[in-house]
Amino acid sequence: MICKTYRCNELQQYKYVVILSLYKGSILLSRHKDRNTWETQGGHIEPGETPLEAAKRELFEESGAEEYTIQPLCDYWEGDPQTGAGANGMAFLANIESCGSMPDSEMAEVKVFDLLPENLTYPAITPVLFAEIGR
Repeated sequence: MICKTYRCNELQQYKYVVILSLYKGSILLSRHKDRNTWETQGGHIEPGETPLEAAKRELFEESGAEEYTIQPLCDYWEGDPQTGAGANGMAFLANIESCGSMPDSEMAEVKVFDLLPENLTYPAITPVLFAEIGR
């Protein structure tokens, strides 16, 4: 699997959103209850949702973020270049000022990092997207 980035709104037909979250300047990642790896907040865009609406929903559900700014960062494609199987997504950058309690969701916890950890859930995607903001 690989990940390629594109200018915002270049790909269309988005399936996913990914949020690169910075909490007071540090990287904020979430850990799923069923995994020991770290990941960005994000997920599927629900029917009738815009990518921005999905990003705000996923950010709250998976981090408890309450006060933040969020903006589109780039489009991305992840998949297998040999078969062409993959999906389009839109990545967002969130600058979080405060988080409340973590809502009941599939995430177990959030943690701040100065650098991306080695044990990422999506190692082919996450570093490529964070390179877009120089991290």
